[in-house]
Amino acid sequence: MANPLDLQEQEQLEDIKAFWKQYGNLIAWLVTACLLAYAGWNGWGWYQRDQSAKASAVFDELDKAAAAGDAEKVGRIFADLKDRYGRTALAQQGGLLAAKVQYENGQADAAKTSLSWVGDNAKEEEYRSIARLRLAGLLLEAKQYDAALKALDEAKSKEFSALVADRRGDVLLAQGKKEQALAAYQLAFKDMADKQDYRHLIEAKLTALAAPPAPTASGAAK
Repeated sequence: MANPLDLQEQEQLEDIKAFWKQYGNLIAWLVTACLLAYAGWNGWGWYQRDQSAKASAVFDELDKAAAAGDAEKVGRIFADLKDRYGRTALAQQGGLLAAKVQYENGQADAAKTSLSWVGDNAKEEEYRSIARLRLAGLLLEAKQYDAALKALDEAKSKEFSALVADRRGDVLLAQGKKEQALAAYQLAFKDMADKQDYRHLIEAKLTALAAPPAPTASGAAK
């Protein structure tokens, strides 16, 4: 005859069987989903590391071509970098470097294209803003004022707000809009840190427009 302990164990076993019959499939699916998610996360991490390593090798070639001033080679390597590894940080850095070399070698249109790509595709807002700020400078030089202002409108990083306002002033002044340019320069001067040397250039622009900034309390004390 089964003792009370055996009966208790039998009841527990029956309870476990009933529970597993009711919820077994659900638990199995949940465990499988968790394992797949974990595997996917590890796989995605490996993929990113692999992409970064390969992008680094291509970027090294781009850097060498840039150091040599070979704009044609720079353009080809950057095209490969952005097509194959466009989601990496090195691709956006490569775009800025390519644009610099292209511009210095008289390839302004190619430089605009490189900067436009960074402005549209970089993951970090800071890189997008740098690209658009530089693009606006090239568009200003080409007298494409409306396009330059549009590029500046899309440069939204707060870290570059003063430089964006300053460049906006340059574009507006080139358009003959003196009052709007003056307001942009005043905003740039206000947003620029006191210790930044570039602030003196903005001050010179304001002075040239007969609107020098008022001296600060520390400046008056001197």
